[in-house]
Amino acid sequence: MIEHKILFTGTVGAGKTTAIQAVSEIPPVFTDVPSSDPENIGKEMTTVALDYGEISLGKAERLRLYGTPGQERFSFMWKILSQGALGLVILVDHSRPDPVQDLLLYLEHFKELIRETACVVVISKMSAERQTPDVKEFTHTMQRLGMVYPVIAADVRDKDQVLWILDLLLVQMETRQ
Repeated sequence: MIEHKILFTGTVGAGKTTAIQAVSEIPPVFTDVPSSDPENIGKEMTTVALDYGEISLGKAERLRLYGTPGQERFSFMWKILSQGALGLVILVDHSRPDPVQDLLLYLEHFKELIRETACVVVISKMSAERQTPDVKEFTHTMQRLGMVYPVIAADVRDKDQVLWILDLLLVQMETRQ
């Protein structure tokens, strides 16, 4: 069995747990605990170690999906979970006050992994009420840093959209080999 480790990262509430739950073929493993600051992070429960799920790719391959905690105070887990990852999905919550700055934080923290692996940036929670920044602005931000990776808007609650994100990542992984 060939196994590939895929890492989902991003801010609190961006949809890491939801994305893994949408596609996992096994009951996902979550390390959610009650939030100590639900007003500031916008939810009652928060991931403190990792989320985990799996997807089979035929009989001989499997994707192991890991989600990082979103709070920066758990960033020590980001390094641990990055080890051995062959692909990275960065989720950016468009409804946050400065989603471009959020993206920059994750690009900086994961820059070594991004250089070595495939990467897809996913803008979640886009709405008709808030048009900016748009996908082009996120793309231009990455290009200014010399990073050319797909940037897409997606609803991570939708299994088909999450599978599409993983397809984009797998295509990059294949072309890098």
